[in-house]
Amino acid sequence: MKPPIRLPRVPSQSPYVCNNCLSRSLPTATLATQRFSHSSTSSSNPPYPPPSAFAYLPSRRLIALTGPDSTHYLQGVITANLSPSPPRTSGGFYAAFLNAQGRLLNDVFIYPYTESGKPDGKGEGWLIEVDAKEVAVLAKHIKRYKLRAKFEVRVLDVEERGVWSVWEEGGKDGWTAHSLGGGESTASGTDSGSSTSSAGEKEGVIGCPDKRAPGMGRRFLLPGDLKPEFDMQETSEDVYRIRRYLKGVAEGQDELVREQALPQESNVDFMGGIDYKKGCYVGQELTIRTHHRGVVRKRILPVMLYGMEESEPTALEYDAGKLLGVEGIPRETGIGRFEKRGRSAGKFLAGVGNVGLGLCRLETMTDVQVQGEAGGYKEGDEFKVEWEGEGGEGKSLKIKAFVPPWHLKQ
Repeated sequence: MKPPIRLPRVPSQSPYVCNNCLSRSLPTATLATQRFSHSSTSSSNPPYPPPSAFAYLPSRRLIALTGPDSTHYLQGVITANLSPSPPRTSGGFYAAFLNAQGRLLNDVFIYPYTESGKPDGKGEGWLIEVDAKEVAVLAKHIKRYKLRAKFEVRVLDVEERGVWSVWEEGGKDGWTAHSLGGGESTASGTDSGSSTSSAGEKEGVIGCPDKRAPGMGRRFLLPGDLKPEFDMQETSEDVYRIRRYLKGVAEGQDELVREQALPQESNVDFMGGIDYKKGCYVGQELTIRTHHRGVVRKRILPVMLYGMEESEPTALEYDAGKLLGVEGIPRETGIGRFEKRGRSAGKFLAGVGNVGLGLCRLETMTDVQVQGEAGGYKEGDEFKVEWEGEGGEGKSLKIKAFVPPWHLKQ
């Protein structure tokens, strides 16, 4: 077994989520040279997410941007700031790519990175973590607008490096373990010239706190022949997915409406992915205008589904025993009022068991007050989704939206 690695303590800093809520911890971690495996999806619902666990995320892939112009290029195409003031204290951070019209293309995590074997700073750059289904599309998009900039774009093979999520509810944000080389190793994997940074790079440890919502934990990028060894349960990505739904965190283009939704509608602002003080970037004009107008009428919210004869739930709860068939609801199926007529209340995006995510009209489905809108929601209002099942059979379920406590008031 390789020596354990010390990962530095990272204070919680986010302008959108309170620091007290983000004070979470994860236990001591070590790395062992083992091939990892993940369980296949079964016909039954995944179990309820344990309070402490880690999961491999095959739905996420990595793109490497390396070269002298990689930082300048990336600064001009993402919503976050690569050099904020005060500077970041962690290796990676959350951001988004937008198109020229200010609509969401991809949600990403960005990590500082040094690719070994390249001289004269040509290996310095960044890793972009993105939806695996979109990795080739995003790489092509970057190459198209690269022009004469001096950097290389490379999609990492699955065997090179994998994405992991690890969490523990109710602790403090920090890592304690033995260090390599007698000092504290870097979590970013970059080479700053010190022996400890070189050790961190040699071991391939890259990571950052996941600040999209309180208690999301941390993300790690590990070489393909490594898996984390924690004093906690290893679980599947389906369990991680349920956990995201309960916290109201969408991820990937199966859950985010590509080239249609504003970043604010996908909560990128609440999750700390937009720096409104940085300079020009692709899609900035509409993003800034929406921010200053302060009007976001739709947002992605966690939703709970229940039978047409059941009473309205009062709390968002995942029930692993409920097989409602929500996985078969077509993406972006319209949400309508139950036993009432009216405009569409939103769109269903994705779900498992009895929970999921929906792009919801706030003034219609919640008691959130939207500037310039007459609140149409009344306590007791119910909503439904209707779709066509196999063989043309009509199906329907009731659906209720919940506003996470970490959302800012509009």
